[in-house]
Amino acid sequence: MSASHEHALPTTGNERRLWIALGLTASFMIAEVVAGILTNSLALISDAAHMLTDAAALAIALAAVQIGKRKADSLRTFGYYRFEILAAAFNCLMLFGVAIYILIEAYSRFKNPPEVQTGAMMLVAILGLVVNLISMKLLQSGKDASLNVKGAYLEVWSDMLGSLGVIIGAIIIRYTGWTTVDAIIAVLIGLWVLPRTWVLLKESLNILLEGVPNGMDIAEVRNSIAKVSGVTSVHDLHIWALTSGKPSLTAHVVHDPSSTPEIVREAINAILADRFAVFHTTLQMESVSCRLADEMDTFTAPAKHVGRQAEGHA
Repeated sequence: MSASHEHALPTTGNERRLWIALGLTASFMIAEVVAGILTNSLALISDAAHMLTDAAALAIALAAVQIGKRKADSLRTFGYYRFEILAAAFNCLMLFGVAIYILIEAYSRFKNPPEVQTGAMMLVAILGLVVNLISMKLLQSGKDASLNVKGAYLEVWSDMLGSLGVIIGAIIIRYTGWTTVDAIIAVLIGLWVLPRTWVLLKESLNILLEGVPNGMDIAEVRNSIAKVSGVTSVHDLHIWALTSGKPSLTAHVVHDPSSTPEIVREAINAILADRFAVFHTTLQMESVSCRLADEMDTFTAPAKHVGRQAEGHA
């Protein structure tokens, strides 16, 4: 017996904010790419590259929202919610690629530091910082409810640090002439982003592998179900998530023969919803454990199985 409830994808409410952030980021990215080339600043080019991944991340996030709105069909009975996680994983791979590129480029510049035009470099970085702060403010409310939005937020956050780094680098170069600091700042940006990207990638892979959602203890869930009046044992318990904030649960629940299965099931669903925010459940209620039933029916089960097969092909 089962109970299911429909809940909107968390990212849907952030669609307008994603569009605004994308418009700001894409517009400034073009200006920053040109400025990075003209000023010969790797830190600025690094920041521009992050802006490019920001724009891509926001575009992918928006695509995930649109695709996630599609209803389930006969081929995809769970709908398209999982596309959000694929988008988050793809954004992580882009971040890894950009960070590696910056590290390689910085290595070559340590050997031959180029002349950097600090005035234009600082002006562009300040404008970039303003754009990033606005985008972060727009995405902040949705980052904890969606890995998709969280990935885009992390992109913008890393870019904000990049803009700060470029500003600091421009000041140091202007007053000391130490142009190597430009490459050092670019490396620091890359090293800061990599571990945080890895954390996001692990969260995305955990959902793709149908692991237990972060922050949920399966032992605690099992114990809570077992404490419900009328429940004698729980087995074949599985918890996974279709996407961020949309956990699902299946379990076989053995109940006391004297209890009413429907009442026990409703009590379990109430606890799962109130305590763990799990609304999509499938509970198989059993008066005798199916494992025990299999052991008791060891010799007759194959014959019954064959009989059902024969009947099905008749």
